[in-house]
Amino acid sequence: MGSSLRSPISVVCALIEREGRVFVAQRPAGKHLGGKWEFPGGKIEPGETPEQALIRECREELRCEIVVGRALTPVTHDYETVSIRLIPFVARLAAGSGEPVAHEHAATRWIQPEEFASLDMPAADEPIIRAYLEDILSAKDGRQNAM
Repeated sequence: MGSSLRSPISVVCALIEREGRVFVAQRPAGKHLGGKWEFPGGKIEPGETPEQALIRECREELRCEIVVGRALTPVTHDYETVSIRLIPFVARLAAGSGEPVAHEHAATRWIQPEEFASLDMPAADEPIIRAYLEDILSAKDGRQNAM
């Protein structure tokens, strides 16, 4: 049975922004997609909204508090053994939150949006990155046209 026939697992991820940069974390070696850079997040637990799941996951994985902002278009992606429905949100660190800590990741970085192309990221993140870059470009165009 192909993975496309399985019900996708709902997963949330955060594109945490700060001063024009976006936070990414590297998956540890030995885990599924080990060594790849990703947006922090995880599975939605029963009874949680996607936003609640994202806040919980960032608290558990990164020991930081976030404020969830706008949603980006969800993506369904079939890996060899699993299908996921990735629900992305733009977020920011909450006032008073500490820096994200690599509690469950090998490393973390704040990157400029143009650095996405140089990072080895999961295939499921590619359409999210494209949508995010289009989103920030259109926001810049809107600000320039308003002047």
